[in-house]
Amino acid sequence: MINGKKILAIIPARGGSKGIPKKNIKPLKGKPLIAWTIEEAKKSRFLDKMIVSTDDEEIMNVAKEWEAEVPFLRPSELAKDETPGIAPVLHALEYFSDYEYVVVLQPTSPLRIAEDIDQAIYLCEKNKSNFCVSVVESKIIPDWMFRINNRGILEPLNSNREIPYQRQKTIKTYVLNGAVYVGRTETLVKTHSFLTPETIPYIMPSNRSIDIDDMDDFLYCEYLLEKR
Repeated sequence: MINGKKILAIIPARGGSKGIPKKNIKPLKGKPLIAWTIEEAKKSRFLDKMIVSTDDEEIMNVAKEWEAEVPFLRPSELAKDETPGIAPVLHALEYFSDYEYVVVLQPTSPLRIAEDIDQAIYLCEKNKSNFCVSVVESKIIPDWMFRINNRGILEPLNSNREIPYQRQKTIKTYVLNGAVYVGRTETLVKTHSFLTPETIPYIMPSNRSIDIDDMDDFLYCEYLLEKR
């Protein structure tokens, strides 16, 4: 709770991972991947309730072993490859509508810590914003990105300005890292998105911003955890 406002955390974890089979419960340094998120959510100063939304009984059982609440099994139509990421969140809010804030914590961000969760919530409340999402500074510089035209020639994506040849002269850009999404529940139900023209950022360091998509990401996470 923050300033009298109740906060619900949702960990969405479907069972049909293609890149890494059973990704959400695959052991990472001795713990199922989802357990890293469950444990940090429990350490939060602000979260009033934390649930796991899954369509998979095995994930449900693992989540319960790590003392997470799994109040329902998500309908299979909300766990397909083409299902929008917001769909399971809105589904969960049908059961838990009396929370002023909702926080989405993807289990594929195991290096995110409780401080990241709380800081994003704090920023959202402090700035009286409807949404705050976590980002990380991009290592890819848009000014140095090109496409190849139909004549096989490189064309800069940003054709409106001169291309800077020194990194120091480029504009800093940020990308979503998938770790923390904070939103005012009432507004989210209307917009169906955490990303609006008024969304504010919570900037995270790169060593906590790994979003596991494939085995290379998984192995890199193991490496970073060993360094910790």
